[in-house]
Amino acid sequence: MLNDFLVLMKQELVVTLIIFILLFIKVGSKEWKNEKLLNTVNVLLLLNFAAGCIGNAEGSLFNEMFIGNAITALEKNILNLGTFIISLQSYAWLKNHKHVAEFYMLLLSTLLGMFLMISSGNLLMFYLGLELSSIPLAALANFDLEQRRSSEAAFKYIISSAFSSGLLLFGISLVFGTTGTLVFSELSAALNGSPLQLFAFILLIAGFAFKISAVPFHLWTADVYEGAPASVTSYLSVISKGAVLFVFVSVLYKVFRPLAETWYHLLFVVSAATMIVGNLFAIRQNNLKRFLAFSSIAQVGFVLIGISGSSQTGSAAVVYFILIYVFSNLAAFGVVSLISALTNKETIDDYKALYKTNPLLSWALTIALFSLAGVPPTAGFFGKFFLLIAGTGKGLVLSYVWITIAALNLIVSFYYYLKIVKAIFMDSNTTPIQRLQIPAVSKLALFICLAGIVLTGLFSFVYEYIYSLSPVF
Repeated sequence: MLNDFLVLMKQELVVTLIIFILLFIKVGSKEWKNEKLLNTVNVLLLLNFAAGCIGNAEGSLFNEMFIGNAITALEKNILNLGTFIISLQSYAWLKNHKHVAEFYMLLLSTLLGMFLMISSGNLLMFYLGLELSSIPLAALANFDLEQRRSSEAAFKYIISSAFSSGLLLFGISLVFGTTGTLVFSELSAALNGSPLQLFAFILLIAGFAFKISAVPFHLWTADVYEGAPASVTSYLSVISKGAVLFVFVSVLYKVFRPLAETWYHLLFVVSAATMIVGNLFAIRQNNLKRFLAFSSIAQVGFVLIGISGSSQTGSAAVVYFILIYVFSNLAAFGVVSLISALTNKETIDDYKALYKTNPLLSWALTIALFSLAGVPPTAGFFGKFFLLIAGTGKGLVLSYVWITIAALNLIVSFYYYLKIVKAIFMDSNTTPIQRLQIPAVSKLALFICLAGIVLTGLFSFVYEYIYSLSPVF
């Protein structure tokens, strides 16, 4: 039993160990210099990622409250990789910050909650993991203590998060009241599609929609993304959203499969609205963090198309896209966070003629934007292609209408992504951003992201490997 516990919960235990190491460092008699602490944490996060690649097993613990298998281990390691990249990108910002250890303790606490959420086999365990992953994020959003907008972002996030958690908890209580169980493996057989169960299901969908910023539950996203530090914004956009999408797929496919027809039509409405609203609002943005916020909302609409496939292909396509999204969005946020930390500039107008002074950052941001737009041969093209393939798997007329809406939104997204590329390479600027001294660790983070954008799309075995691990539904 102890051996099963150590193997199945290996990734959770490693993250917990790193948190305790940081706690011991913080309460130690001698204060560490920020550079030494940042380098130590980056090494620990790299070891954490390496540990997630080996020795994974399949099984369950605590009466199926915790479930481990190959696909959950892969999902957690995708989040590990993203967290490591964000840590590298945060170097320029954190090296002069007073609370480096506290930042990482909060960050890893949220990561631990996401791990528990992904491996949950019980709605109660899922809710506890969700709360553990959400509450420290409010503190992280307020980590620029001197800036009023950071406090405003934290307040908006915690209020929105509390409301969505309330909807989720209410839905979970109704599910338990109508079925008598919270265990995933038992819930599916107990669902009969009664009006009360459908109401509970809608509440759960609403709670998930808040967490992934799906329309009409997206209103908090842009304000929080703009007010939070750039590194926290990238974590919210990529790691937090990716974790919830992983769980969303599992809950829909395993627990609520008897209600598949209902949630298929619900996803159609939410997905179409999310793509349209996200794209239309992204066009109007000048602040890059708000721009990427609405861009990420639009990306969620595409992910929902893949989820609607309700198949092994749909599950694999979502995991594959999230992996690509980690590289693409973190490359974009990496450039934004670096420039924000060194110059405090975040608007598209500030980026005019950026290529003349910072060609490396210009090309990195351009490739990231091309991937987010789905321009071949970047990985973003293949990610969206597999999502659309999964969405048409049922062969319904509605699915082809859905794909048509997605195609039209792709055209719109090309416009606002290329608008930034135009500003970087073609627009003139009398006061461009000066040539920046980029830390070596930030260059490493950009290199990892750019390599991922190119190689993940060109090497077909990546998708094939994810598909082989995905469960058959």
